[in-house]
Amino acid sequence: MADVAIRKPALAGRLGGSATVRLTTARTASRVALRAPAESLAALSAALGLSLPAAPKTSGRAGARSALWLGPDEWLVIDEDSADLMAAFSGAGALHSATDVSHRNVGIIVSGPGAEATLSAGCPQDLSLASFPVGAVSRTILGKAEMVLFRTEEDTFRVECWRSFSDYVFGLLNEAAEDAGH
Repeated sequence: MADVAIRKPALAGRLGGSATVRLTTARTASRVALRAPAESLAALSAALGLSLPAAPKTSGRAGARSALWLGPDEWLVIDEDSADLMAAFSGAGALHSATDVSHRNVGIIVSGPGAEATLSAGCPQDLSLASFPVGAVSRTILGKAEMVLFRTEEDTFRVECWRSFSDYVFGLLNEAAEDAGH
């Protein structure tokens, strides 16, 4: 019997932060990059069990599942219970394109009273609660890396970045968290 390599998740076990910010890796999740025309939204929303958002900078949530608006016909769907999202889409009966990107992305949770200041150190977007409320989503940058930013609570954000940039993103966030803690 051949030895079987067990894939270790990127950033497994990494923790960081400061007195005002906590950095943790998000739970393993299923992720799908979804593209669809407006006339398919009702059927796809029914298949997912949540409303796909149709307005910029918004999200839809139901339990452990979130749909993040990225463009007029584009969403990132995340299921933290690792449900088979591709199976849900296959029975939707509506025109769409769904690509499983579960192993491409890594999620980092930035939480605490210094979370906004930590992210603002590398993100040019206004992240104040008035401009970026709970539920807001944006495809933006952190330093030199593209990310999807999702405000899940008043003082908590989910950063979705590509696996290949995850060490850089985590390191940048950790340095910024130390500065925010002073």
